[in-house]
Amino acid sequence: MKYNIIGRKVNLKDNFKERVYKKLGKFEKIYSDDAEATVTVTLEKNRQTVEVTIRDNGMMYRAESTALEMNDALDAVVDILGGQIRKNKAKLSKKMKPESFEQYFAEEDAEYEDEMMDDEDYVVVKTKTFSVKPLSVEEAILQMNMIGHEFFMFRNAGTNEINVVYKRKNGTYGLLEPEV
Repeated sequence: MKYNIIGRKVNLKDNFKERVYKKLGKFEKIYSDDAEATVTVTLEKNRQTVEVTIRDNGMMYRAESTALEMNDALDAVVDILGGQIRKNKAKLSKKMKPESFEQYFAEEDAEYEDEMMDDEDYVVVKTKTFSVKPLSVEEAILQMNMIGHEFFMFRNAGTNEINVVYKRKNGTYGLLEPEV
């Protein structure tokens, strides 16, 4: 796995970087050698946010946590990623190294399988269709706010691609665009 460790408004010490390699290293047997892990640490008002994004075989795994200490936030992020992988183990094993799951989850499987047995299949309970009109990003945000949703899919008038705008937890907006 390739690592990219970024510090925003904070200088990262070597011992933190070593901790990142050690903590995320336990996932290396699951991901391919081409996997890329991006770890971003941001300092805001004496709180540190650690965000980890792992890209592998066209799939993306992401977790974020905020704590007073960056090491505590990193521990929480690793726990979240482990939970995501455990929860979706059956589906992910088709895309990732299947033999690695047996080694990684052998001791935890018994009790976790019982808990998650009902969540094995995703069930779509409603399907909506609607026309996708060309809009600017600002118009799409306005439409989203007018209907009171957290996200809105639209055709970007500038690129003619399908995009999604969404409201972030901090009140700002995000834009999802397809990679070309």
